[in-house]
Amino acid sequence: MKSLRAPPRLEPRRTGNALIVAAMLLSLCILSLIKARYCSAPYAKLRSFAEIEQPIEVPESAAAKSWEAALPEDEDDEGDVATPPKIVAEETVTVISRPICSETSKRSNVCRAEGDARLRGSSRTIFLHPSLTDREWKIKPYCRKHDGPAMKNIEEWTLKPLASNEPPPRCTVHHKVPALVFSIGGFTGNLFHDFTDVIVPLFISSYQFHGEVQFVVSENKPWWVTKFISIMNQLSNYDIIDADDDDPDAVRCFPRVIVGLSFHKELGVDPSKTATGYSMVEFKAMLRKAYGLERPTAAPWGDQWDAKRKPRLLIISRRKTRAFLNERGMADMAMSLGFDVRVSEPDNTTDLAKFARLVNSADVMIGVHGAGLTNMVFLPAGAVLIQVVPMGGLDWVARDTFKKPSSDMQLKYMDYHIKADESSLSDQYPKNHPVIKDPDSIQKQGWYTTSKIYLENQNVKPRLRRLRNTLLEALRHLPHGRKEA
Repeated sequence: MKSLRAPPRLEPRRTGNALIVAAMLLSLCILSLIKARYCSAPYAKLRSFAEIEQPIEVPESAAAKSWEAALPEDEDDEGDVATPPKIVAEETVTVISRPICSETSKRSNVCRAEGDARLRGSSRTIFLHPSLTDREWKIKPYCRKHDGPAMKNIEEWTLKPLASNEPPPRCTVHHKVPALVFSIGGFTGNLFHDFTDVIVPLFISSYQFHGEVQFVVSENKPWWVTKFISIMNQLSNYDIIDADDDDPDAVRCFPRVIVGLSFHKELGVDPSKTATGYSMVEFKAMLRKAYGLERPTAAPWGDQWDAKRKPRLLIISRRKTRAFLNERGMADMAMSLGFDVRVSEPDNTTDLAKFARLVNSADVMIGVHGAGLTNMVFLPAGAVLIQVVPMGGLDWVARDTFKKPSSDMQLKYMDYHIKADESSLSDQYPKNHPVIKDPDSIQKQGWYTTSKIYLENQNVKPRLRRLRNTLLEALRHLPHGRKEA
């Protein structure tokens, strides 16, 4: 009879395997704890400009609870604090720290934070919920970051997180609307820079809020605010906060903060980059409302017997540089063509509201390249802008500053290029001098030299017969039924 062999003994081996598995699991747990304690999550990728324009809606996190626990009891009613989303891995929660500052154009940087933001204007500091960022960010909120002279006197603002185990600075003022922080330093005081560096970017950045936004200004110039207060009041329903003159102990708490303005292009708005597709059409409508401008379009005035029905020509006069040397003759010639002519020289003391109404009454505006042409923003749609371009190879400057913006403002653009015999430079230099014969060689010496010669030391005297042809062409573009003169 075959003997029955006993089966092999497996119990010891099973016990050994169980111990090995248990050791591996323990090791994994220990490694996970070490990773959670000492390793921070990598930065998320920088969002696109379009994404940054939208509010961030994210769930509550453990860090938010820690911050809220540190709040004084009388501040608990400030509302929920938005925090970034969580990544769950191996049952460990890690908070992502998003970049909150980004380049919105070659001219502008903007910082945005959604959640509990505490602003101390006296120190140019904004304290943020620690889950929003784990580092300090610095920004100069003026739209010429590429321009050293412009940025020299613009102070930095700092956005910084507070440690989650420290109480935040106590709010002295609670605001229910977002803060928009910007500087009015730089080159403001020159009308072109007033609009292209501040007013248009301010419109781009604030129009979406329909007035429910709080402006906070630094490098304040009270006279500048007074000059443009009608525009500011269209964009914000609240009194402006002067960071320079705020109470040193004031801590203003906001549900959202934006530091810096978005620049798109010279005197222009790119609708594809705005929150709801608004453009220069809406910008000009805002200006008409701000200054009570009556003419949205260059339609004829009154009935056919009304003298006001004449198309109006506004000559932008200058006295110091690039002046018209035959201004009286220009006006007389224009009147002979049927224009109602006005001549005016705007400056920093000009009542902007009054001058805006004068410009809005014009059908054609003519002036030598310079800040005065910025008043084109008040012209009605369908009006004609004539830029007189001084000699000196300045076509690119004329193009970028006033020609390109004109189409978005629904204006007909024309230019008149000064020739050598129409320039006062012909009296200052021999005919064969490079300033007259070879402006390109002067431009190669740099902008300082070019500007000094062709902008600061040149006056113009357009030939009236030649200018007459330009004004006749302008008449043909107007809706006054005047085909000939």
